[in-house]
Amino acid sequence: MPKDPFNIIKKLSTAKGDLQYWSLKSLQEQGYPIEKLPFSIRILLENALRNFDDFAITRENIETLLNWKPEASEKDIPFKPARVLMQDFTGVPAVVDIASLRAEAVRKGKDPEKINPLIPVDLVVDHSVQVDYFGTNYSYKRNVDVEYERNGERYEFLKWAQKSFNNFSVVPPGMGICHQVNLEYLAQGVIAREGKVFPDTLVGTDSHTPMVNGIGVVGWGVGGIEAEAALLGQPIYFIMPEVVGLRLTGSLPLGTTATDMVLTITELLRRNGVVGKFVEVFGPGLDNLSVPDRATISNMSPEFGCTVTYFPIDDRTLDYMSKTNRTADQIKLVEDYTKSNLLWRANEDEINYSTVVELDLSTVEPTVSGPKRPQDKILMREFKDKFGYLLKEVHGREYIPIDKRDDVSRWFAEGGGNQPVKDQKSKVDNDVEIETKLKNGLKSVVIKLNNEKFALHDGSIVIAAITSCTNTSNPSVMIGAGLIARKAREKGLDVKPWVKTSLAPGSKVVTDYLENAGLLDDLEALRFHVVGYGCTSCIGNSGPLPRHIAKAVEDNDLVVASVLSGNRNFEARVHPQVKMNYLMSPMLVVAYALAGRVDVDLNSEPLGYDPNLEPVYLKDIWPSNEEIFEVSNRVLSPNDYKKNYGEIFEGNEQWRSLKAPEDQVYQWSDKSTYIKEAPFFKGISETVDEPDDIENSRVLLKLGDSITTDHISPAGSFSPTSPAGKYLIGKGVEQGMFNSYGSRRGNDEVMVRGTFANVRIKNQLSSREGGYTTHMPSGEEMTVFDASVRYQKDDVPLVVLAGKEYGSGSSRDWAAKGTTLLGIKGVIAESYERIHRSNLVGMGVLPMQYAKGQSATTLGLTGKEQISITGIKDGLSPLKVLKASAKKEDGSTVNFDVIARLDSAIEIEYYKNGGILHYVLRQFLKA
Repeated sequence: MPKDPFNIIKKLSTAKGDLQYWSLKSLQEQGYPIEKLPFSIRILLENALRNFDDFAITRENIETLLNWKPEASEKDIPFKPARVLMQDFTGVPAVVDIASLRAEAVRKGKDPEKINPLIPVDLVVDHSVQVDYFGTNYSYKRNVDVEYERNGERYEFLKWAQKSFNNFSVVPPGMGICHQVNLEYLAQGVIAREGKVFPDTLVGTDSHTPMVNGIGVVGWGVGGIEAEAALLGQPIYFIMPEVVGLRLTGSLPLGTTATDMVLTITELLRRNGVVGKFVEVFGPGLDNLSVPDRATISNMSPEFGCTVTYFPIDDRTLDYMSKTNRTADQIKLVEDYTKSNLLWRANEDEINYSTVVELDLSTVEPTVSGPKRPQDKILMREFKDKFGYLLKEVHGREYIPIDKRDDVSRWFAEGGGNQPVKDQKSKVDNDVEIETKLKNGLKSVVIKLNNEKFALHDGSIVIAAITSCTNTSNPSVMIGAGLIARKAREKGLDVKPWVKTSLAPGSKVVTDYLENAGLLDDLEALRFHVVGYGCTSCIGNSGPLPRHIAKAVEDNDLVVASVLSGNRNFEARVHPQVKMNYLMSPMLVVAYALAGRVDVDLNSEPLGYDPNLEPVYLKDIWPSNEEIFEVSNRVLSPNDYKKNYGEIFEGNEQWRSLKAPEDQVYQWSDKSTYIKEAPFFKGISETVDEPDDIENSRVLLKLGDSITTDHISPAGSFSPTSPAGKYLIGKGVEQGMFNSYGSRRGNDEVMVRGTFANVRIKNQLSSREGGYTTHMPSGEEMTVFDASVRYQKDDVPLVVLAGKEYGSGSSRDWAAKGTTLLGIKGVIAESYERIHRSNLVGMGVLPMQYAKGQSATTLGLTGKEQISITGIKDGLSPLKVLKASAKKEDGSTVNFDVIARLDSAIEIEYYKNGGILHYVLRQFLKA
C-alpha cells in the first residue's frame, strides 16, 4: 500500500475506472496555502507525496515543498519523473553505460536482467542525419542512405537494446525530432498507470526537453548520467528553485512571429538572471498564444539558463491535444484531473513568485540573434549596422557599407556582373575557377562555376537552414515560410547560388500540411527541399559546404554567415568554416537566402530584382496573418497526426531489415569504432574509500567566461589531423566515414580525444585557438589529449580553471565523462550552468567555485601553478569551503578559498563513489 502521511489519497472516476490520486485540494483544506504556490512547485509537491517512502523521499522533503518561499532555500528536493526521453547522440552512450553495468554485474556473478529501466524510456533517433545532399528531389533519400551507411552499427545496437531491455522503445531514424515528437505525440499531460493518475513528468537527455512545458508537462534536460540514474529508480535531487513569473500582456503586432517573441524573451530573461531557476508564464497575454507558440518559448529554456519555462494546462492545451489526435478519453482525463487537483490554470494572480518579469508582446519587433550566442538579440532594422560593428570588433576588419563602395566593390557585394578580376586566380577543377580581388579594404572572391559567375565576401550567407524543433513545431511560421517562397516565385526571385539551403522538419506532419497547402512545391522551387527529419544544422550536422564555396572561404579567410531557425549558434557548432551564425524565424531564413547576405537592411533595401529589374522588397512578399490563418485552418488535420504517429515505431525498410543481437548481455567487439564497453565500471570495488585531497595538481586548461559544453565536447565534424581523427585512421576508418563526435559517443577512445577539442576554444595556456595546451613544467605546447596522457603517465592530477557560466549549453554527458577520462580531478570556476555542474559530480569530478568577487584574474593565477585543494579528506558537507593553494613558478604561494559545489548529501555520496552510476551499481551489488 502507498504511504499517505497527510491522508490525502482520493479516487477519481474516469473512463479507465476509479483511479487513486494525491489530492492537493485536500492539503489546501488542511490549511496549506497550495493556491499560493506556482503550478510547477505544486507538481513537484505531488511527485514527492506520491513517491514518499520515508527513505529516499522523506517527510522533510515534502515539508520543504509545502513551505516553498519565493526566496527558495538551500534544501534539496527529490524528483522521480514518470518517464525519460532520449535522443540518439546522448541515448547511445546511456545504453552503452547500462549495457556496461550489466557486463560488470555478470563478472560479479549477478543476474544481468535485474538491470533494466524501471520507468518508460523513449529514444528518438534524430541527431544523426547530416545534410550531405541538398537542393534536389533526391536529397532526402541519399541523406538517409548515407545515414544508415555511417550509423548502421549504432542502430543495430539500439535495436538490441529495444529487444533486451524492459520499458525501452526506439523511434527509428527519419520520423522526427525528439522534442517535437514529444510535444505532438508522447506527452499525455496526465498519466494513468497501475491504478493511479498523476501529472505527466519527465527528464530528457537533451537540454531542450523543456519544450514540452508548453503543453503543461514539467520536464527538463539532464545529462545522460542523471537520466540513467532516474531510469534505474534513483531520484534526481536538486536545490529548491526560485520561480520567476514571466507576465505577458498584449499580443504580437503584425509582421512579427513567435520566433521574434522567443528571441526577445531570451535576451530579456538572460538579462534578468534566471540561471538555475524555474520560469512560469502567466498574464492576459498568455491567452493570445497557441501551444506551439508556448512551446517555442519553452524550447529555449537552456538559452535563458532556466530549468523549466512552464505553461499551466488550460483550454488552449486541450484544444491542441484535440488537434494533434489525442483521444477524447485522454483529453477528458487531463481536464478532470487538473481541475480536481488545483493544476488547472486559474487564480494565477494569487500566486507568489520569487520575482516577476513583464513583457508587453505588442513591443516585439522582427528579431535575429547572433553571431555566436542565442541571447545576443539584434533587431532586424539594426542587423546591417551590427554586422559591420561585429566584423570590426571581433574579426578586425573594416566594414564598408554598400552605398560607400565604388562600382567594382558594389558589383562584388551584390554578386553579379562581368567585371574582370586579375589579382589572384586558382582552379578547383576543370569546372570551377576562383578569383580574388582586394579593393579599398574589401575582399571579394569571384567564383566561376561552368558559365555562371558570382561573388562571395564577408557577410555572404552560405547556409540557410529551416531546421530545429524550436520552430518547425509551429505551423504558423512554417506555413508563413512557404507563403514567402510562393510570393518570391511569383515575383521572379530565386535563392542566391552560393547559399546551401535545407528543410529539415521536426515531424512528418509538417511535410503533410505543406504538401496539402501546395507550399512544399514553392519551397522546393527555391531549393528548400526536405533533407531529412532531424536536428541537422542546429546540432552541427550541416554537412560539407560545396567544394568551391569551401575553398573560397578557406583560402581567403572569409567571414561568411549562416541563417537558421534553430536554437543554438555557438562557435563552430553550425559549421567550422562559418564564423557568424544567426538564429531567426523560418520566414526570415527564406528571405535572407533570397538576399544572399546579412549586411542588408530588409526594411529599406530590396531582396533582389525581378526579371524586369524592378526591386522586390520584403514587404512585397510578407504574408498577412489572415493568409497564414486561412491556410492553417484549411490544411491542419488530426488525421495527419493519426497517420504519421500510428506508424512511428515501425521505421523504414532499412530499419526493419537491420539485424540485431538477441543476447541479454551485449557482446562487445574489439573491431568496433562506434560501440565500446564503458571503462568506468570495470573491476569496481563493492566498497568505497573516502576521497583524498587534490595535491600538486597541474592546470590542463585556463579558460574564460561562457565556456559551453560545445567547447568542452563538440558534437560536429573533426579533421584527420585531430587526435580523434588520427585514432580512427589508425583503425582503418577513412575520413569520409568519420561521421561526427556526436555519433561516436558510444566509443570513449574517440570521445576522450575530442574533449576540449573544439576548434574555437581559447585556452589561455596555448598560443593558438583549438584543443591545445602547454605541458608543465616542460613548457611544450601540444594537444590537450597528448598532454593529459603525459600527465597521467607521471601520476599528476589535473584541474581546470574557468570563468563565469562554465558548462552552459547542451546537457552533454560526455563533457563530464571526457573530463574525468583526461585525469581532471576538479574544476574551479566563477559560476556553473546547472546541468554541467551536476554532470561533473555524476562522474566523480569535484566542481569548485571561487569565493564571491574572486577569480583567476583577481588572484593573479596564470595556470602555470601547482594547485592543491585541502579539506576534502577531512569530511565533506554540502557547499563546504575548502582551502586552495597555488604554488607559482618562482616558489611563492597564493592561498584562497573555494566552495565545493556538492549541493546536497546525496551528491556527496555520488562524488565519493566516483559518480552516480558507480553509486547505483554498488547499491545493486549490495542488494
